[in-house]
Amino acid sequence: MKTPIVLGAVAAAVFYSPPVRRWYLTWGATPQEVSAAMPGDDLLPEPELLSTRAVTVDAPPSAVWPWLVQMGSGRGGAYTYDWIENLFGLGMHSADEILPEFQHLAVGDVLPIGAKGPGLRVEISDPERTLAFRSEDSNWVWIFDLLPSGAGTRLVSRNRIATPAASWARRLVNRAVMEPGSLVMERRMLIGIKERAERSAPTPEPQTV
Repeated sequence: MKTPIVLGAVAAAVFYSPPVRRWYLTWGATPQEVSAAMPGDDLLPEPELLSTRAVTVDAPPSAVWPWLVQMGSGRGGAYTYDWIENLFGLGMHSADEILPEFQHLAVGDVLPIGAKGPGLRVEISDPERTLAFRSEDSNWVWIFDLLPSGAGTRLVSRNRIATPAASWARRLVNRAVMEPGSLVMERRMLIGIKERAERSAPTPEPQTV
């Protein structure tokens, strides 16, 4: 009986060690992207959970932006695992095409997150550069930054989360479940945006000599 307990304790120690935790909170991002200030950081200055993750998209920011602005419940979805999202009643159905009716997102607009969760209010909408949301309870800030990289784009996603009323047990659950779980979902989302943007990007015209 002791062996499984010991093995579980060793696995937990490795999984929640600082290097491993840093990996799943900063997946895909460079050290410079992790440490850089982003527009919207000041919306939640001292988060208890901070993650910065990124992916390179082989398409310009103009091809990435339409997929970002149509995200949301009852809109373009989240480009991640819909079946997991919908276990929580979020009503996510990831679109595979750009939806014209959801391309006009302005500061102050509120995107619903399921039927019961606090909505996400648009705080920054700088087309083809920065899109930042803050939850209506002010405990979550989600920032997307589009950084030109050669002919493509670095898509950087930063989450800043506060848990002001959480007990120590809830904080432990956040550390043990939410942090690594968020990597699973956000990695799929970033790759989903990358795949869609690269498919929809206009093909460069061949240069004539």
